[in-house]
Amino acid sequence: MSLVTRQAFQKALEDLQQDILRMGSVVEQAIAKAVESLAKLDIKLAEEVVQGDAIVDEMYLKIEGECLKLIATQQPMAKDLRRIAAGFKIIIDLERMGDHAVDIARTAQRIVERGEPLLKPLIDIPRMAELAQDMVKQSLDAYVKEDVDLAYQVAQADDLVDKLHNQVFRELLTYLIETPRNITQGIYLILVSLYLERIADHATNIAEEVIYLVTGERKELND
Repeated sequence: MSLVTRQAFQKALEDLQQDILRMGSVVEQAIAKAVESLAKLDIKLAEEVVQGDAIVDEMYLKIEGECLKLIATQQPMAKDLRRIAAGFKIIIDLERMGDHAVDIARTAQRIVERGEPLLKPLIDIPRMAELAQDMVKQSLDAYVKEDVDLAYQVAQADDLVDKLHNQVFRELLTYLIETPRNITQGIYLILVSLYLERIADHATNIAEEVIYLVTGERKELND
């Protein structure tokens, strides 16, 4: 590969990273808006999240095309190939996170349509969402910086999200046993907690890709 070709290839890799970061930022915002729409029962905000999923899908397709083009035209070797492969897997996780944000927004819509107030003010679910958003940001920072230590920190944060999910599940289950008339909304909120737990799992998947990118070794960070 000539110097000029190599420089063009490096520029393409940098552009790929920036596009992935932009997609990550859109997904982070979708998660935040979705949980806010639930906490406030704001159907307009929920609709913004649902409609915004098309943007995430478009970004996914664009970046997928970039990855395939780089592989087909540049025939990268070793770490460069891992970098592109990692980018491709990262956008799959980001796209699925976006889908879960939509799931949360649609849950808010269903509760509003039923004409119900929230069972109680949300506390742990917004905490889960904040942690999950931080995990997304940190995992992408680790990807750009090729920082293995930061990738492992993401996995540690996933343990906190899991604990909160278990806490939400137990509290809501206890509440529903005592107040069965609210079982539908209780199930909705348990599912929201599960969606956030899965978002955190996808962020951990990204951290795993970072470790593979840097070391060439596969590490299972999700227990």
